[in-house]
Amino acid sequence: MNNHLSVRIGEVTLKNPLLTASGTFGFAREYSELFDVSLLGGIVVKGITLQPKEGNPPPRIAETPSGLLNAIGLQNPGVRRFVTEELPVLRRIDTTVIANIAGSTLEEFAEIAKILQAETGIAALELNISCPNVRQGGMAFGVHPESAAKVTEVVKKHTTLPVWVKLSPNVTDITEIAKAVEEAGADAITLINTLLGMAIDLEKRRPVLGNIFGGLSGPAVKPVALRMVWQVYEAVKIPIIGMGGVTSARDVLEFIMAGASAVAIGTGLFTQPLAPVGILQELEEFLVKEDVAQITELTGVAHNFSAR
Repeated sequence: MNNHLSVRIGEVTLKNPLLTASGTFGFAREYSELFDVSLLGGIVVKGITLQPKEGNPPPRIAETPSGLLNAIGLQNPGVRRFVTEELPVLRRIDTTVIANIAGSTLEEFAEIAKILQAETGIAALELNISCPNVRQGGMAFGVHPESAAKVTEVVKKHTTLPVWVKLSPNVTDITEIAKAVEEAGADAITLINTLLGMAIDLEKRRPVLGNIFGGLSGPAVKPVALRMVWQVYEAVKIPIIGMGGVTSARDVLEFIMAGASAVAIGTGLFTQPLAPVGILQELEEFLVKEDVAQITELTGVAHNFSAR
């Protein structure tokens, strides 16, 4: 790929703006059998917790019109097994690796950050602040500016790695949360995480998901995600990684024009596992067709419409 697709997210340089969304790409093992994952701008790994987690009871996935509900429950091997079993494999892939971390307390976030700080091969930490804060009655860290800022500050104290904060869309005003984490030292913002939803099984007369509620992703959420990227771009100065319903190069370009410096594909990988290969080729073709020298020229360009 030509370097006119390269982008910078603060201190992190990506060979192109296409990332994988956490929780949809595992630790890259499975997809490595399908295509050359080093083509990606970066891999955001499955969410990692301090201790191993088995996740929620099944059923954990349900298809919806133009979307997917999931209630996996952060099933993962825990940070120590990630370091010994998964990170060595990821280091051999010629692309940027971002570790998504999650915790139920500030202390857990801090401990994970300290453990990963001692390792090589990780370019940044992405904070999953949609997790329930067990010290505050189970309310997610990301729904209040104060708690979102606090977890950002705590992690920043325990790592020199860039800290990206992944925002929950399940809030009244996304810009309040974005400004709070920016002031707390976040190096970038990723959005959106999944929207809270559910489905009912008519025959069994009960919720489809074992956890009752789950996170809605896929094309159905794209308009909401684009709106939030647009709003946050106008509210903060730090870079934005956009995601939500990405399945094509057109989707990637919409997010970039709305204000994202990079874009992640998630649920789209389930229906089109080879989508990244085609998307990157189409991005190249678009830049040539539109005579754009560098894809960074398009970041936030849609905000200029009123001046035309």
